[in-house]
Amino acid sequence: MMRRAALATVVALLFGGCAPTVTGTPTWPGARLDRALLTAADFPPGVRYARVNKEPGAADGEGGPPPMLSKPEGCTDGLTRDIASTAQRGPGSAAEYAVAYDGARMVITVLTWQLDLDRLAATAQRCAAFDTFFAPTDPGIPMTTTRLTTPRPDALVYEQTMHLGGTDSSAYFSFENLGRTAVFGIAFPTNDPSIPVKGTLPQAFLDVVARQAERAQAA
Repeated sequence: MMRRAALATVVALLFGGCAPTVTGTPTWPGARLDRALLTAADFPPGVRYARVNKEPGAADGEGGPPPMLSKPEGCTDGLTRDIASTAQRGPGSAAEYAVAYDGARMVITVLTWQLDLDRLAATAQRCAAFDTFFAPTDPGIPMTTTRLTTPRPDALVYEQTMHLGGTDSSAYFSFENLGRTAVFGIAFPTNDPSIPVKGTLPQAFLDVVARQAERAQAA
């Protein structure tokens, strides 16, 4: 339980600011963006699905914890900054939802602009192995970032693993451009026996992001 809680804390601190804000001039009709999203009907009964609505006018990561320290520097929020650097703003520029299974929780975002995949790949490579710290005096938590081979070769899918107390715990990330649109997602292990549908990582995550990519591409 402590290991899962630590992983959830690290994931939240690392990636709490990934989603773009939605203020400004609309960049894509909202109805078309809605058609690009998977809905609750696309998941087995019992899976928890909820749209995520961002506060208009809020900056990226506003209200969340500051990024953790890392060695090499900047690995804790590097992917967040990569996404924010190319983000297009405005109502209808992005939409997001959360999906929960017993064993996996995911947050999926569909964008109406492209991600800089080269930059994301370079950051992941630079941060293939790093230590993260809650405070400068901490001994550090070893982390690794590994690209996974998946059936969608154009997608960047990473397993980020926390090595704590001799036990490994992993979160998963996917980034993919699809014409004028893009999809990115995060998944981490979350056991919830109240949900009747089991989800095993990384397979459940890979299935969801693949179906979401197909839907977005067809919209």
